[in-house]
Parts: sequence; structure tokens; C-alpha cells
Amino acid sequence: MKYIFFMALTFVWKVQLFSQGSNIPAGSTAYPIIDRLEIITSLQTPYYSGLKNYARGDVARFALVLDTTPNISLSPADREDLLRIFKDNNEWISTSEIPVTIAGKREGIFQKSGEDSLGAIYRKVAPSQIEACVKDGRYVYCKKPIFGIFYKTPANWFELNKPAFHLRVNPILNLKVAKEDGDGEPVFLAQRGIELRGGIDDRVWFYTNIVDALARFPDYVNEYVAQHKAIPGQGYFKPYKSQYFDITNGFDYLNGQAELGFNLTRNVSVQFGHGKNFIGNGYRSLLLSDFSNNYLNLKLHWRIGKLHYQNLFAELSSLSAQANPGENLLPKKYMAAHYLGFDFLSGLSFGLFEATIFSRDGKTGHFELQYLNPVILYRTVEQLLDSPDNVLIGINAKANLLHRFQIYAQLMMDEFKFGELIVDNQGWWANKYGVQAGFKYINAFGIEHLDLQVEYNTVRPYTYSYSDSLGASYSHYSQPLAHPLGANFKEIIGTFRWQPLRRWTFEGRLIRANFGEDENGSNWGGNIFLNYESRELEYGNDTGQGVATSTTLAGLD
Repeated sequence: MKYIFFMALTFVWKVQLFSQGSNIPAGSTAYPIIDRLEIITSLQTPYYSGLKNYARGDVARFALVLDTTPNISLSPADREDLLRIFKDNNEWISTSEIPVTIAGKREGIFQKSGEDSLGAIYRKVAPSQIEACVKDGRYVYCKKPIFGIFYKTPANWFELNKPAFHLRVNPILNLKVAKEDGDGEPVFLAQRGIELRGGIDDRVWFYTNIVDALARFPDYVNEYVAQHKAIPGQGYFKPYKSQYFDITNGFDYLNGQAELGFNLTRNVSVQFGHGKNFIGNGYRSLLLSDFSNNYLNLKLHWRIGKLHYQNLFAELSSLSAQANPGENLLPKKYMAAHYLGFDFLSGLSFGLFEATIFSRDGKTGHFELQYLNPVILYRTVEQLLDSPDNVLIGINAKANLLHRFQIYAQLMMDEFKFGELIVDNQGWWANKYGVQAGFKYINAFGIEHLDLQVEYNTVRPYTYSYSDSLGASYSHYSQPLAHPLGANFKEIIGTFRWQPLRRWTFEGRLIRANFGEDENGSNWGGNIFLNYESRELEYGNDTGQGVATSTTLAGLD
């Protein structure tokens, strides 16, 4: 009997397995490709587009569905995009809707063919029946690998495929050089590093990258570094000078990201490591962005049909290393957040977000264990503890329309009173909220692969800040966890991405922001690191108050 039970348990585990794998890194060019494919097809995705970063297994599965579903209108350029996804995520090409294979084992996939009283019915499709597989045989091999070992496939410097293990190793090399008007020294970024990802049994996966960089930034970035004592998105840094290249005020910094994940069941996964997260569908996020430095985090993801639920627990630093001189540990604080998303229909989704930031006693602060409850409202825990913790709530929504457009929005609420905000709005300081509205236009004006985006963001004064200044402000490593400008601003963003040829892509952006700055020790609500008890006004507060400032940024890649 015990042998029968063991065999049955093994079968259930195998059927329930849901291969996901490592995440696609933030900033990857894969995201605009995936985004546009979702919009033009309006098919249901296995991932939730409001929660980034996407799992490679989910992205590969979505690409396979697009490639095998009849009556989907994809242009030759769209098919090239699919092929690129297959190349970049080839360890998951053999994954199916009901995964029965392990990475590297070449079998057919399961394609949904109908439903019965018990649910979906799947049929196995041989590789030769899949359009992209006819073209590339599921994997695209290089004709002449270097020494027969390196670059066996176009996307990976080295890869290893075994029955229960896969590994991908890639070097990171990036060099950008520019010239700023009136500056005798070049603006540049030189990065080198290494990236590894792999998995065991499709149940355990890992990802790590280490990047060393030398850089010299434009003046507006240098001003940010001088003010916040932090490089946007980075950690510890030191000055860099070079007599050979006539560099006198550059920066030298090293950063790393590492994650270990487990697929507990077909619908539940857990991830632990150092990294970033992004919530939303826009260029910016008012809920949680990837602007700050990497942080230690534990993440649980639950999927039940069209419901997606994510728990995020993180250890943060109140200050950067440069803002904490001496051989001292950085003061710690913590974040507990959860997000509940629901896909109503294909292309229509809605999500609720809640987060709390807390710090107990400065540098020796500890994590509040009661926040580990994954299904409770944090406001309830705050009341149980009688704590002064900073709680934020938010809404995220998007809709894909007519296979060409996407509209999206966010509402973030830090604190407000209905009477003060709606009934008798006199600019009370504690009406702290932010609003985002955006629009995407795919294949704009009938031009293939010309994608446009317009986005508006505004955040009221004193939003994200707190009464204990650094301890519970919505920040990490002297950088905001949401919008780079912090609070007290209005911003509009326009971007375009055009791919006229397979190997040619042009990207441009225009950003215009109006915000209020502080002067002579004042606090008009833009600096989230200041104690909001030092505010200038109780009533009469308006977005952009203080020293009126505007900035315009334009870029073309």
C-alpha cells in the first residue's frame, strides 16, 4: 500500500508542476516586445502584466500559444519577435501547458483543444507542427560555435542541458559614450560583468549577475548624486579619475543581483534573494518601481485561475553608505506588501496593492513577525500592534482595446480624509495621494512596429514621507521606492519605439516635469526624506508649491 501511495503522490506532484524559472531582468528589451504582442493579440497571458519581473517560463509559454493558436494575425516582424523570445528563453521551449518535460528534453507541447466537464482538454503537438519550430527546430543553433563550446546558440555564450539540469552563462558588456554641451569631458557608461541562470528539475531555479561599472554622468544626474548621496538604481560607489581619458569626476561602482526560486506547486512559487520589483504597466510606477538599489526580499506568488496574489517582504536601508559615514552598519527598516490582481477578460485587469514600511529601534531594528501573515490587511495588524507604521494602499488597472491600444492607470493613497478631500477641500496637508494615467498605441498610424506611449503622473506634497523621517519613509538606500521625483510634482512623458528592420531599433523619450523645491531649510513636501511634521502649511497646500521648478529631458537611442 505504501508503494502505491508513493507512486500516486509522485504523479500528483508531476502533474501539478508549473515551470516558471528565472525572471527576465528589469530593463530588458524583451518587455516592449512582450507588451506589444499581448496588445495586438488580446490573448490571456500566463503571467500578470502588472507584476514585473516576468518569469521566463511564462513568457516562453505565451509565445508558444501565440505560435500555435490559429487565426491570429501576426506580421512577419511579429513572427521575428516570437523567434527572438524562443532564442532568449530556449530552456523553456519544451515546456507545456501541462508540464511533463524537464528543461532540455525535446518533446512536443500540449495545446488546448477544448473543454469538458472536468476542465480543459489538451492534445500533444509534435515539434514539426509548430510554425516557429519548423523554422528553427525549437532551438536555433549557431553554424560555427567558438571552439565547439561557446555560442552554440545565438543568445547564450555557454549553455548546458542535462535531463534534470540546465545552465546559461553570458558575459555582460555595455559601453555608451555621449557629449554634453559646454562640458569638456565625455559622458560615458562602461559596464562589464557576468550573468548566470539555471534550474534543477524545473522545480528549483537560480539567477545571478554581477556588474562592475565606470561612469561619468550628465550634470542633472551629478546633482542628484550630490543631493541624495546615491547613484540612481545603484549601491556603494567611489570617485573615479583617469589621467589617460581626462576624467576628473567619474564614479566607480559594483552591484549584484541574486535570486533563488522554488515552484512549490503548480500554482504557488517562492523566491528569495537580492533584486528589484515593479508594479504597473507604465513608464513609471507610483506603487513600487525599480528605481532604487537592489534589496533583500522574500516573495510568494499564488495563482488560482485568473487571480494572482503576491506577497513581498523586504529588508531595506534607510540611508546609503555615503550618507552613513564611518564603519557603521546601515540603519535597517522593513517592508511588507501584497498585491491582488484579477484578469477579468483578456486584456482587462485590475489590482489592489497594500504596503507598510516600519522600523522599530534604529540600527538594531527587527522585522515585525505579525506582518508575515500573507492574507491579512496590514491596517489591521497596525491596529493590533498600536504601531506608528506607514501604510500605503493603491489601485492598478489596464485595458487592451481593438488590438491596437492600451490604457492604464494607478491611484496611490498614502493618507487622506474623505471630508477634507471631497466635501471641503482646502488643501489639507495630509491628503496625500498620487495619480497615473497612460496610453499606448501599437503600430501607430499603420506603421509596422512603431509604438507610442503617453503618460501623466502627479503626486501631492508630503506623500511617501513620514513623521520619523527616514525610518518609515517610502524609500531605500536614500532613493524613492516609487517615482524618482518623490512627491509634489506633475509630469508628462512621451516615448516612441520604432523597429524598421530586424536589427535596427530606435527609441526616444521626452519628459517634462514641474515640481516644487525647498529653500532655506523649508519643507514644502517634495523631499520624502524630511519629517512631515516640519511642514510649512496645515491648509492651502497645492502640488508644485515651494520654489517653482521645471525640467525637460529628451533622449534618443
